[in-house]
Amino acid sequence: MPTRRFIRRLLVYAALALAVTADALGIGIPGYHFAEGMPLLDSLLNASMIPGGMGPVDPLKTDAGKLFASFYALFSGMAFLGIAGILVAPAVQRFPHRMHLETGDKTDGDR
Repeated sequence: MPTRRFIRRLLVYAALALAVTADALGIGIPGYHFAEGMPLLDSLLNASMIPGGMGPVDPLKTDAGKLFASFYALFSGMAFLGIAGILVAPAVQRFPHRMHLETGDKTDGDR
């Protein structure tokens, strides 16, 4: 694959990762806002800190907020792994091609 096409693929996958991140924040922001009664900006801050492993910034006071935060943390961990996979997928796919490794598939010219 030419470099220009590879760069375009990287950008598409980065946009997909950004969309998944926005979706995850779209779950976290209202969750903190409604379950814990936080203002939207504080909800954004808390929802943004969870996927990176920093944890919530503000102490949680309600049982509903604590339940939401625990499930959101589990979800965010899985989402983080998925987003990392999305970002590295083009490079992982390109590696065997750059090394000219055989895939095991035979074409008509190889027979």
